[in-house]
Amino acid sequence: MGIRRPLLALTTALAAGSATAQAPLSAIDWLSQTPTVALDVAPFVEEPPVDQGVTTPEVTVSPLGNVGRDAVGLLPSSVTGLPSALWQESPAQTLADRITDLRVEGSPAMQALLYTLLLAEANPPQDAGQADALLLARVDKLVALGAIEQANALLERAGPNTETLFQRWFDVTLLLGEEQRACEALNPAPHLSPSYAARVFCLARAGDWTAAALTLETANLLGLLTLEEDALLLRFLDPEISEGEPLLVTPNDPTPLTFRLYEAIGEPLPTTSLPRPFAHANLRSTSGWKAQLEAAERLASVGALPENRLLGIYTERQPAASGMIWDRVDALQDFDRAVEAGDTTAVEETLAAAWSAAQQARVEVPFSRIYGPVLADLSLNGVAQVLAREIQLLSPAYEVAAQSGPRDFLAGLARGVPPRRGQTPEEQAVAEAFNGAGVPQSFSHKLARGQLGEVILAAMALYEQGLSGDLRALTESLATFRALGLEDTARQAALQVLLLDRRT
Repeated sequence: MGIRRPLLALTTALAAGSATAQAPLSAIDWLSQTPTVALDVAPFVEEPPVDQGVTTPEVTVSPLGNVGRDAVGLLPSSVTGLPSALWQESPAQTLADRITDLRVEGSPAMQALLYTLLLAEANPPQDAGQADALLLARVDKLVALGAIEQANALLERAGPNTETLFQRWFDVTLLLGEEQRACEALNPAPHLSPSYAARVFCLARAGDWTAAALTLETANLLGLLTLEEDALLLRFLDPEISEGEPLLVTPNDPTPLTFRLYEAIGEPLPTTSLPRPFAHANLRSTSGWKAQLEAAERLASVGALPENRLLGIYTERQPAASGMIWDRVDALQDFDRAVEAGDTTAVEETLAAAWSAAQQARVEVPFSRIYGPVLADLSLNGVAQVLAREIQLLSPAYEVAAQSGPRDFLAGLARGVPPRRGQTPEEQAVAEAFNGAGVPQSFSHKLARGQLGEVILAAMALYEQGLSGDLRALTESLATFRALGLEDTARQAALQVLLLDRRT
């Protein structure tokens, strides 16, 4: 079986050029795999220093009033290090649009930073009003990434008692397989119903079949249901009515409700071609192992699944087939057994195949977080030694990994002091960011106005441009992170550019 090591979320309080990290901070179980960040931007922040000790935030679920919903978060400033004025000076819709447009699928470092931003408690934008634009954008981004447990917690903290919030909470509970909770909340408050189809579904789940049938008939008379919803609900309410009928046509873009209805009538939809949030359905024990593996890889590749859970699914049983995903499972299991046995020779023989498997699934960073500390304790040779060093450099202990091995560009970068000249264009772009490159003037102007969160989001978008080949954007994004005190983010992002193949 695989290693089961709880991994704490790391926070850093690194001013630009500093290399001293804080003690790890434990956050929430499903966030404990994600590094949080701390800022040192004295001109814009009037917050006290982040506590240097280990703390566990107490998260309570209680509804808030209509005022200040955009301020709702799960992680206080004492955990994230982000100032309470993070969003305050930027227009709410501008922030919402930046979050919506941001693409972080190719960068584990940006994923970690984004999760922290999305879950942070902070003052709402001054023009927020009661539209909840920023909160809705944060929830929608979490859902799009497949982080639906986090989205659910954020919604419950806000109190889903408006139509827009309830609709999202209803969808999330369906994706989590917890539709009973949503229906118990909807039935006494039908005015919150996201659709007539949802109303019919919940009445039926409550056992009020007569009311469900009448509501379905009324909705059809008023033309409030699609043909697909009507057909699904008819089969859901009366399975016998569809005996002998052909299977329904598989939809291209199902809602969480239609997805659950297909499942309820015995025609479950495959999730591989559906958006990432639907993958959670395949993590349940009722799904086959292959479906669980595919879903776990898909979610772990964007930081939406803890690495220990990924490893648990990988090592759950022995593969009974070969090819594709089974070859990855076989390689990872062989390596895991070698590590558990402490067999250096076996580790050297299996590491290359295991690392290749992790690369294929784009779970290199989860792999590094699990095995990096173990590999640091082994004396390896040859190719395995080179790979082990790269894996350690991709782990949170990258700075420790730089203390041994060659004093090359990567070692200097891990310590925050890379050479001024790189051997490749990518290395040169990174070198300039760590050797005097400045913050773009447009960012400086926004920072002068206190628009810190907006600048961080803009720098993240620049980094994504850098992954697409715009090396000037890469330099400016890394330089901005460093200027804001996001040194850990800057180093991990730079190391990932050089060690991972994320060209888009």
